[in-house]
This record gives sequence, C-alpha cells and structure tokens, in this order.
Amino acid sequence: MNLFVFGFGFSARHFAESERSRFTTVRGTVTEADRARKLAAETGFTLRTFGPETDDPGIADDLADTDILLVSAPPGPHGDTALSRYRAAIAASRIRWIGYLSTIGVYGDQGGAWIDESTIATPKSARSRERLAVEEAWLALGAETGKAVQVFRLSGIYGPGRNPIVKLREGRTQRIVKPGQVFNRIHVADIATTLAASIDRPRGSAIYNVTDDEPAPPQTVIEHAAALTGLPLPPAVDFETADLSPMARSFYGENKRVRNGLIRGELGVTLAYPTYREGLAGLVSDAERGR
Repeated sequence: MNLFVFGFGFSARHFAESERSRFTTVRGTVTEADRARKLAAETGFTLRTFGPETDDPGIADDLADTDILLVSAPPGPHGDTALSRYRAAIAASRIRWIGYLSTIGVYGDQGGAWIDESTIATPKSARSRERLAVEEAWLALGAETGKAVQVFRLSGIYGPGRNPIVKLREGRTQRIVKPGQVFNRIHVADIATTLAASIDRPRGSAIYNVTDDEPAPPQTVIEHAAALTGLPLPPAVDFETADLSPMARSFYGENKRVRNGLIRGELGVTLAYPTYREGLAGLVSDAERGR
C-alpha cells in the first residue's frame, strides 16, 4: 500500500512516520527544493516540490502508483492547487482512500455552544470559507468517482516541538485572558491514530471532528504548562489590549466547544491525550527521556 501526501507538514509527517510499517512507499510534497532534500534525508521518504511556482514532473507517476492520498496543504488563492492540477489523474488512479485535513474554523463562531458534525458550517473568516469550499470540492470528487473521501476538521494542533512549553521556554507566549473564551486542541499523535482508523474503516463523504474532550481557556493551558515545568508564567494580558496579529486576534472572535463522539463511536478511536493535561504531561516526559 502506497501513501502520497500533498503538503508534508507537521501533522502529515507525524502520521507517515508513526504508520510507516503499513506503507510500502511514502511520497509527498513541500514547496521548496531545499526542504524536500532535508526531509528526504531525515525520513527516508520521497519528497517532491509542489506549489504555486513548482511542479515536480514525478508527481503524476506517483499518483498513478498511490493507494492512500492525504491532502494537508492549505488552499491556494484559487482553491485547492492539488485538486485543480491533478483532478483527472486522481480520478483515473487506483487511489481508494482520500483524506482532507481541514479545520474546525469552518463552523465559525458558535457563542461557546457545544457542536458536532451535524452543526451547519458557517465560516466567519475568509480562510475558513476557502477551507469549506475545498472540502466540498474534494467531497464532490468522491461522489463522482466512488472513491472514499473523508474530511477531518482539526482543532488546535500541538505536539513535540510545537506546544505551549516550547513557547514558554523561548519566551514567546502571552497569557491572554478573554472571559468566556475556550478552544479545543488535538495532539498530533491522536490525529495520526484517527487517520489510521479511517483507512481501516473508510466511509465516503464522512466528516469527522478531530479534537480533544475538554475545550479550555488558553490562559489555563499556559498556566498548567508553567506549573508542570517550573518555567516563569507570563503576566496576564487583557485580550482587548493584547499585542496580536490580525490573524491571531481573529481566532479569539470564534468561540465553540467541539464534540468528538463520531471518531470514538464510528472509528473506535481512543485518544491517547484526551485533554491538554495528558498532552502536556506526555511532552514533559518525552523531553526528560530525550525524545
């Protein structure tokens, strides 16, 4: 069974490496040639360049020899670049499972209410509207070709090297307080587990929320990370006066609590890190073991 990944980033790499034994070959794309060479040396996988200005000619042959396709690249200015360039090749291929990594941002602001996959997507930001349009385009391809296309709506991703502990250690985090604000999160290992479970139980047109059990205020997570590590706790900063980029500020404009019952009930997923507490504790333990 061969895997191809459009957008070999943080989540896709963790999935490919953790599930290495199930694949005969792993191939993927990044946007820069230097990055492709570096990742190929680190992982042993085949990495090709693909982006607005680049298109490795080997991609078409790779797709013809692919069984499992994971799409992790963000939309381009005119939709999904992979789908626009390779739709016909994908439709004609032997690919049997397609996973598109999206975001819970497509639900927009829900006023802090609990939601699940039955909740109508009402994206607020332009980037979330683009994501929803791409979701629909991939699902349409599945409906037309009979290939099992699944959409995975991810909450805030964290894991080794990308988490509040790293930000505290590097002094680049703020403890921002906005009353009533909560976010869901998901450990990258639990994303990999969910994708593997879906490959074993494909369902065309499925949409899954991939998220933890406990939405929590962002400052609470930072406080817990500081308590676990003994690192200095940044002072509390009121959201209204916080120094945030427009994109970062926009995240605080959406407030929701996301349920994950479908991945548990349908796919049989048991989260290794059901809340930020287990996730942060695991990261501290891994760091102490030098992992």
